[in-house]
Amino acid sequence: MSINQNVLGLIFASINDSAVIDLTKLRTMGSIPYGGRYRLVDFPLSNMVNSGISEVGVITKSNYGSLLDHLGSGREWDLARKKGGLHLLPPFSQVGGGTYQGRLEALSNIWSFVEHTRAKYVVLSNCDVITTIDFNDALEHHQTSGADITFIYGKGIYNRDSCPNSCILQIDENDTIQEVLTNPLLSGECNISLDMFIMNTDFLKQVVLEAISKNQQSLIRDVLQARKDEFVFKAYEHKGCFYRVNSLEAYYKANLALLNTKIRNNIFSTEAPIYTKVGDNPPVKYGLEANVKNSLIADGCVIEGTVENCVLFRGVRVAKGAVVRNSVLMQGTEIGSGCNIDAIVADKNVTISENRVLTGSSSYPLYLGKKAKI
Repeated sequence: MSINQNVLGLIFASINDSAVIDLTKLRTMGSIPYGGRYRLVDFPLSNMVNSGISEVGVITKSNYGSLLDHLGSGREWDLARKKGGLHLLPPFSQVGGGTYQGRLEALSNIWSFVEHTRAKYVVLSNCDVITTIDFNDALEHHQTSGADITFIYGKGIYNRDSCPNSCILQIDENDTIQEVLTNPLLSGECNISLDMFIMNTDFLKQVVLEAISKNQQSLIRDVLQARKDEFVFKAYEHKGCFYRVNSLEAYYKANLALLNTKIRNNIFSTEAPIYTKVGDNPPVKYGLEANVKNSLIADGCVIEGTVENCVLFRGVRVAKGAVVRNSVLMQGTEIGSGCNIDAIVADKNVTISENRVLTGSSSYPLYLGKKAKI
């Protein structure tokens, strides 16, 4: 991995929080747990580090205590550096700053950080897309195409009802973007923006300064849609597997998708690993009557009952005689003996007492809030 000091990474940790309000009541989008031991911010952050980007700013908004605890100094991502490294950028970092309404307003709040960077290019990313991507290929495409902004997109099935907060791109044969559509009345395979953008730093500074002067807030509405004839917008196709966390159902399915070996190996590539905070927990303990099938079990779990088609985070306990199927159980969840659980998403430290029956569905998984006792 070569260090690319020419590129600054900016990650929006809280964009689209409202899409999964159950999971973001007490945390940001970036700190939502995923896949047994990861957080959503791990993906854009690791992708940037694996692409050689050595300076990354994480822009927060509210409820960012767990995010700060998770990221720490950035040591796990090799970003604990004297020059560059990881920068945590809260919304009140300047006099008059506050919680933002859109990307442009967020950038204006942390303007002093962007203004003093020496990087020639900026990569912007949200935290609500789970994927592994090499930004170097996209950066090379941006440099050779003469684009003001390069959108990174993927081909996927779009449905307005199940895909809120989506941008659909209409692209010509030269990779030039003709239209940027927000939640259009379309369905089927579309060019779905992954909300990752590459642009020259000078261009970003120009756009943000103009936005500040006009009291504009939204990058999508005020720049990408309103000024598409004024600038050159190009598209770069990401052909890897990706999942957008834009609803509780999408989050549930993105976790259970990891039970497919092919998908899991695509998202967690050995060549470009996803880094996360080390937990240092003991290995999983299986009881004599434990029965586990097709599940991801994180370290520190104690399994004495039956677990099928599940993702269990660190420290989950399933008592003897309990049956858990098709569920996502976050850290510290305890399932009592004799329980029958199917299609639920349990947040951290949920306690389910003995002999309870809880059933959701793949379309509407049952959500149990943090520290709930049932």
